[in-house]
Amino acid sequence: MSDGMLQPADFRTPAILLSGTVDYDMYREFRRQFDAAAESGLVVIELTTLGGDPEVARMMGEDVRFHSDLAPERRIVFLGKAAIYSAGTTFMSFFARGNRYLTRGTRLMIHERKLKKDLHVEGPLTSCIAGVTALLHEIESSIAIQNEGFASLILGSRVTMEEVLRKAPYNWYIEADEAVSLGLVEAVL
Repeated sequence: MSDGMLQPADFRTPAILLSGTVDYDMYREFRRQFDAAAESGLVVIELTTLGGDPEVARMMGEDVRFHSDLAPERRIVFLGKAAIYSAGTTFMSFFARGNRYLTRGTRLMIHERKLKKDLHVEGPLTSCIAGVTALLHEIESSIAIQNEGFASLILGSRVTMEEVLRKAPYNWYIEADEAVSLGLVEAVL
């Protein structure tokens, strides 16, 4: 399948239309539409989201990656519309840079993963270590997963990992034209 620059007319009828929170309901709808999409040629996935569950975004992204590898004659392309925040940007990171497009005025938002958890420590001191260590391992694993996603997002762009790690804790908003100039997406429609 050709990897050339697509034109606005190529996006006239997306095969997959998703909007709202990235959650298990969106995943079910994604799979329903994805399974019905063409087995060859161009398959456009249009998304608008204010965010959601990053693990669901990773599941959807892995489906795209896996099926792209299985059927190289099918070009699966991302079209971000209006807002691609948080988990939406995670999903977009699974697409090759040449298969990422945004509509005019779209904003990306990149941030660190969030954690809200209470740790109750009570009992003999040595047994308290297990709970604290388990939480530390969860945090370390989540950071590693987050940084893998950041690395995929910036691959082939002018953005460095240091820049992402510096800006992500403060919710980094990127306008569509800036995303093109940074090399994060192919084009703005």
